[in-house]
Formats: sequence, structure tokens, C-alpha cells
Amino acid sequence: MKSIPKILITIFILLSVVACKAQIKNALSETVKIYGNCEMCEATIEKAGNVKKIAEVDWNEETKMATLTFDSKKTNRDEILKRIALAGYDSDSYLAPLDTYSQLPSCCQYERKVKLTENKESVGATVSKTDMHDHSDMPAQKQEIQTLKAVFDNYFALKDALIKTDGGLASNKAGELLSAISAVKMEKLTAEEHTVWMKVVKDLGLDAEHIADTKDPSHQREHFIPLSKNMYQLIKVSKQASPVYYQFCPMANDGKGANWLSKENSVKNPYYGSMMLTCGSTIETIK
Repeated sequence: MKSIPKILITIFILLSVVACKAQIKNALSETVKIYGNCEMCEATIEKAGNVKKIAEVDWNEETKMATLTFDSKKTNRDEILKRIALAGYDSDSYLAPLDTYSQLPSCCQYERKVKLTENKESVGATVSKTDMHDHSDMPAQKQEIQTLKAVFDNYFALKDALIKTDGGLASNKAGELLSAISAVKMEKLTAEEHTVWMKVVKDLGLDAEHIADTKDPSHQREHFIPLSKNMYQLIKVSKQASPVYYQFCPMANDGKGANWLSKENSVKNPYYGSMMLTCGSTIETIK
């Protein structure tokens, strides 16, 4: 049996790459360095960075270089690198949390090129080199509130849209929430905020993305349930300028019940809107 000419193999590979990129609309490609060691690292890095029809990562074990191909209208380079950092792998822009890196198999524990320092930013921090401004003169409480304020504000705006059963507005507000999540400067979070952020940020982004991608209120409300659960964990460790009310509807989620957060103590149900606007109660006040 004759061997396949190398030129045909090359053409096949090129066609495969083109076909892959064709599935991603508004495709942009960037090449970045991501640290790792082996084939297991490659699988983890690519799985963490990939999002179907939105982002594709191709990492080279030998060069440590990754090609990021992504829909420029739905995501960006930083979002992809943050997800990869959350999986335990450093890039030149973002560091993986120390505890996540430590849990990698021994064969995957690469030499960390960027050393963590013994200050607040090193406590499991994912440090962006593009934003290392000194905020030491800013009052601590004010800085904490500002860091996540846009995330919370957009969550409340999304909640209000669901109260109105306005799928188009909810989609728009979820898109703004997704942008706010991506814009968070993680090095500015407190240690407690950062620990929770690392646990919930991936799911927050996925649920916000699902809500943004549809105008069907029933489907949006399905994803608003886990979104609210994770947002609750985050708001519990963050300083708030005014009280936030954690509310519960026993009828939502097919009778299993579901929670949401509100800036008002009076109940306005985002899971049923005008059908059962006041169904529910405040079960916790977060100050």
C-alpha cells in the first residue's frame, strides 16, 4: 500500500483548520504563550478554553504556544485566558490560583515563570499584567464595592427584566452582565471575594451567556436559578452600600423552589412576573 504523500496530509490539516474556523462567526485568531508540560496539559488547556461555536484553542506541547480562534462579538482573548487560568495554567497575562495549580497531577506541574509575591494579590490571585495600577490610597470598603458593583448592578437589571417578562430586555441585560463579569479585575478582589469568585465565575458566565442567547423568558428563568445561587455566594462576601434581600419562591423550579436577590424588601417575583408577582418571601437580609 502506497504511503500518502506529505503534501496531501498538509492539505488535509489545513482544510480541517479552515473548517473548524468556519464554524465560528466573526472569527479572530491570536497566538499566546500558555505554560504546561504534556499531552494531559494540552487536553485540559483546550477543554477549558473551548466554547462550542464561540472559541477554539489549539495548544502546542513543544512550543507552549496556543492559537486562540474566537467569535469577536461574543468573547475575547482575556475571557479565554481566564478560563484556562481557572483550570490551573498560567499565561503571560493571567496566573492560575495557587491551590488550583497545586492540585494538578505531578507530571503537569510546570515551572511557573511568573513568581507569586507575598502580598494580597498573591492569595490565589489571577494577576493581569495590563492593570497593575496602585490603588492603595483608595479606602478599602469603597474599592471592594466598586470592584464588583457592575456585576451586581447588571444582575439586578436582569432580574427586573424578568419581572416584566421581557425576553428581549432580559437578553440585553444578560449580555451586559456577561461583559461586566469579563471586565472584573480579579487582582483587586479581597482574598475572600477572590476565593468565591474562582468557584463561581465560570458558571456565572455560562448562565449569563445562555440568557443572552435567547429571548424566551421561560428558558431565561431556568438559567436565572443557578445564576442567582452563585450570585448569592458572591454577594455574601462583598461589601454592599445598602442591604440586599435574598428572596424565595416555593412555586418556582417545578415546585422545588428558587431564590433570587433584590435591592427591595418587597417581593416582585422574576420567575412568574405579573402571573404571581408577590409570590414569595424574604428569607435573609444581607448587609
